[in-house]
Amino acid sequence: MIDQDNGVNDGAAASGPLKGCRVVELGSTVAGPFCARLLADFGADVIKIEQKEGDAVRSMGKVKNGRSLYGASILRNKRIVSIDLRLPEGRALAKRLCEKADIVIENFRPGTLERWGLGYDELSAVNPGLILVRISGYGQDGPYSQRPGYGVVCEAFSGIREVTGDPDRPPARVAVSMTDYITGLYGAFGATMAMLERNRTGQGQVIDSALYEAAFSFMEPHIPAFQQLGHIASRAGSRLPGHTPNSLYTSAEGRHIHITAGSQSVFQRLAQVMGKPELLADPRFATPVARSDNDDEMDALVDEWTRSLPMTELERLLDGAGVPASRIFNLEDIFADPHYRARNMLVEPEDRELGPVAMANVVPRMSRTPGAVRWSGRDIGQDTDQVLADELGLSPEQITELSEAQVIYSAGAFTPTRAVEA
Repeated sequence: MIDQDNGVNDGAAASGPLKGCRVVELGSTVAGPFCARLLADFGADVIKIEQKEGDAVRSMGKVKNGRSLYGASILRNKRIVSIDLRLPEGRALAKRLCEKADIVIENFRPGTLERWGLGYDELSAVNPGLILVRISGYGQDGPYSQRPGYGVVCEAFSGIREVTGDPDRPPARVAVSMTDYITGLYGAFGATMAMLERNRTGQGQVIDSALYEAAFSFMEPHIPAFQQLGHIASRAGSRLPGHTPNSLYTSAEGRHIHITAGSQSVFQRLAQVMGKPELLADPRFATPVARSDNDDEMDALVDEWTRSLPMTELERLLDGAGVPASRIFNLEDIFADPHYRARNMLVEPEDRELGPVAMANVVPRMSRTPGAVRWSGRDIGQDTDQVLADELGLSPEQITELSEAQVIYSAGAFTPTRAVEA
């Protein structure tokens, strides 16, 4: 049972809407592992295959006691198997696992799986219901398909970097792997749609999720504006062009707060709480279009008001008036915030080295079949022996032989004592 105070239950058994779904993850770094992590959070049995050297994501972010803190989260809820896919014996093992799967996720350069004998034609010949999620920089075909592509590089190609940052500075980037996450999310969405379709036809299919296309899809308002008006979107800083006031403002103590009041009804409430109801009759600010045409003047008036008050008073007044606003939170703010605590958004599954390790809880919340964080990211090869024995029927002698030939790598097992539900 869930403890309503801390979200901890007594077991680590899979639950959720994807319980019974088998996933093999061949991906690395962020997009592929994140795609598989989403499915694992909702009960899918994810078997992650990685090299003995470990997924590159284990070397990203901060490390404590030689252990990847990023890996503790993005590799959670997965059984970790270490198989050397550079060797034919390793590829044969991976193929057998894939032939038993509902979904396979990979993010190698297009054509790699085919060269390894793991292409969709080969796998689906044995498993016609297989769904293959293929994540790449530029898609599985087209003139750029063989280019190497990381999320941030494909952001540059997508146009989204051109509209990110301040207008008087070079294009900026978000300090997380945003496009990898977007693409992984599209991949997981595609896989679940394909499973629904498979229920009707019994047939699987390929999901082609390209990093640049995922990022480009977020350029939605700017695409018809160029085609119809020739308008080339560019950086606007903290503003949202065409929706004013909607920007970052400064409090009396120099902290920052974002206020969104571009719609007419919300702007009316903002003008009242600012003590400036006359703005509603000023032709420069009386309508949404007029405010956008005079955004410098509008933002200056709002900023003048916010600079006269401390942050806590701004938050109190804006919340009381029903004006959407938030201070810019850092992680210290988040860990101390009562709303995050009330909704159990920070959870701490047990790690074999770190003890309880904090991470974001499962999103979204489902009322009847919630997901759960059952365990943190495991060690390289922690489940190799068990998976090969249970799923492929290999004997201890066969596993030892493969280990001695360095086809596989095994690490000691660790059983978590608790799971954390959404």
